Amino acid sequence: MGLSYKDAGVNLNTAEESTRKIASLAKSTFNKRVLNDIGLFAGFFELDLEKYHHPVLVSSIDGVGTKLKIAFMLDHHSSVGQDLVNHCINDIMTCGADPLFFLDYIGTQTLEERVAEEIIFGMAKACKENDVALIGGETAEMPGFYSKGEYDLAGTIIGVVNRDDVIDGRNIQPDDVLVGLFSTGLHTNGFSLARKVLLEYAKVDIAKFESRLHTTWGDALLAIHKSYKNPIQAVRKIEGITGISHITGGGLVGNTKRLLQPGLTLNIDWCAWQIPTLFTLIQELGDISDEEMQQVFNLGIGLVFVVRPESVDTVIRTLNDMDEPAVTLGKVVRQESNV
Repeated sequence: MGLSYKDAGVNLNTAEESTRKIASLAKSTFNKRVLNDIGLFAGFFELDLEKYHHPVLVSSIDGVGTKLKIAFMLDHHSSVGQDLVNHCINDIMTCGADPLFFLDYIGTQTLEERVAEEIIFGMAKACKENDVALIGGETAEMPGFYSKGEYDLAGTIIGVVNRDDVIDGRNIQPDDVLVGLFSTGLHTNGFSLARKVLLEYAKVDIAKFESRLHTTWGDALLAIHKSYKNPIQAVRKIEGITGISHITGGGLVGNTKRLLQPGLTLNIDWCAWQIPTLFTLIQELGDISDEEMQQVFNLGIGLVFVVRPESVDTVIRTLNDMDEPAVTLGKVVRQESNV
């Protein structure tokens, strides 16, 4: 007999069974706006035109980055699915959008049914927690392309916002205040440097309990990227919100400056909050400068609201009422012409 697809490394029967189980997890996230069942070549989502009188579709695509390497080492895969969904939700909500539906991509050498189910379980969990439908995805087996036991992960989210409600930073002015919300850890950024420090330089056993972290290194590194959907929805309608920044790759300054018009810059008080121990340990073990840490990591701040001074108290009170601690980090200032 001649060669088969299975001989080339792709087992269609295993893939079909895994797809069936994944579809069940995805269906658990469906709401009345999802029009089709899993299995067609595209997903259908009905837009609520009564709620959105002048709808603008908003999209974002992202991955989990080299945080996946930690998941591979610990054989723990559900948290990275949650990371992916929450990261994408945060991105589109910074501009005032409501997330509607999510699509995923998993690329791997050989599909391991258990691993795929764990990843999708995490995605479905995050989608249900955020009222987002997981309406489709792609799982690709590519023998010879990926390393054994590893995979890549990406996700696309689609949201909607009324055009009049778009938050784009164009109204930011000097003296607007930066109000920060805390992160749950590294989220999904800075892992290339963190792994270099911990695994190659300090040779840390990530399965080992670290008393200064009150958990294992692995659990601290895999802490789930937080969704800020609820605090954003609670605050964005308050008069005086001029911008929202999701603190990802590039750090607090790099991400928040993207909102600013020419002639404006940031004055950050780096002593306004206590930087979490995970970051200080990475800095000490790698002998990393403050400037490098500020550019690479979120340093404990995952989201920033840019707020008019007269609205700061209202914003912080609203956040505190929903048990969401907030801190003022600095303000927007005019940039000196020679800088």
